[in-house]
Amino acid sequence: MTHFLVVPQWQGSSSSRAMQLIDGALAIAGDLPRSSCVVLDVPMEAGESLDSGVHRLSALHRIARAHLEALAELDDPVLTIGGDSGVATTAALAAVGATGGTIDPKAVVVWFSSHAGLHDPGSSPTGAFDSMSARALLEDAAPRPAEFSLAADRLILAGVRAVDAAEADVIERLGVSVLSADELTPDALAAAVAGLGASHVFIHVDLDVLDPAAVTGVSDPEPFGPDVAQLVACIGAVRAHTPLHAAAITGFAPTSPADAVNDLGAILRLVGALA
Repeated sequence: MTHFLVVPQWQGSSSSRAMQLIDGALAIAGDLPRSSCVVLDVPMEAGESLDSGVHRLSALHRIARAHLEALAELDDPVLTIGGDSGVATTAALAAVGATGGTIDPKAVVVWFSSHAGLHDPGSSPTGAFDSMSARALLEDAAPRPAEFSLAADRLILAGVRAVDAAEADVIERLGVSVLSADELTPDALAAAVAGLGASHVFIHVDLDVLDPAAVTGVSDPEPFGPDVAQLVACIGAVRAHTPLHAAAITGFAPTSPADAVNDLGAILRLVGALA
């Protein structure tokens, strides 16, 4: 049985609508089975940068510790519901063993997002952690709640179509696998995961990976993404051959309760694909 851990973190977002991530996470939680759902108490304070170059880092550290404690109390699999994409960083590092010191060298992370998320504090145009959330899986150039990191060749960025020059340099230097939105098909993604000999997979879906016509409640939409059916098919193709250890869905920031209702049907299809 899948457990749902709702982490309505907003402090890692660069958007002026960041606090609407709270509403989005709680809206999704309202449609999940209560007996299987845990909602983490996220502080409202913005927090301090701690001279790190990362906005609100003290709050992010506090939430990550609480997130890891909650994950430790739940049996696998756990689907983390954000909040910003920083909660997927914490969930993924826990899933591959990086936070416990026993990292699985055969684990693979599939990271669906329109944005690469590979900045560090020096290159980020915003200073927000969501611009560094995938980078934190790979290097301590971006702050993370783990001593160990995922090997760069175990990360697959899927559906990406907004890559800054600094992020492109990271992709080339570290050898990160990328399936752009144009290249993303169920067969291509399943083959990429299988080609890595994955023992299990962690799947993160930032909702901005979808085409804006599919879900409107995202703060930084990018055109020409997959639709919901294509994304569900991609998840299904991976799961058909590789065990899903855990997952995350992030980035739901509806502008109103009515808009949240309009988007929830699509989001719940993704929940079903991952649960």
